[in-house]
Amino acid sequence: MLQDEIKKRSPFASPFQEAALSIIRTADRIQLAFERLFREHSITTAQYNVLRILRGESKPLPVLEIASRTITAVPGITGLVDRLEKAGLVQRTRCDRDRRIIYVAITPAGSEKLAKLDQPVLLLHRQQMSCMTAEELPVLTAMLAKLRRNL
Repeated sequence: MLQDEIKKRSPFASPFQEAALSIIRTADRIQLAFERLFREHSITTAQYNVLRILRGESKPLPVLEIASRTITAVPGITGLVDRLEKAGLVQRTRCDRDRRIIYVAITPAGSEKLAKLDQPVLLLHRQQMSCMTAEELPVLTAMLAKLRRNL
């Protein structure tokens, strides 16, 4: 129970509060493990997410489209793309028809970086979720989706 984990002396104000805080604590623990993995590869979680989006689409995407697809909110998408470009992992080009639109494409170096991370990421997902049964995982996923729809 979360109350025991965080050594909270009094009960939570409501089961809603306990559930919300439990989700936040769990997400933090999951995220921390990924941050450590990505740090070993000189990349951040947000950068990894952008590279995955670009690889999955297999064509250049407008910056705002990338921002709309990220797993977590990215307030500084332009700065994030700047850092990826400086590292040689993405390339930017302006749209010929509308100069305000900037397209971003993954480079071969970006694809190579992702390829090196594919197996470690899958292994980490498997390790983190290993306490769940094959029947429980889809139920958890559906419950979390239901919660996100409400937000």
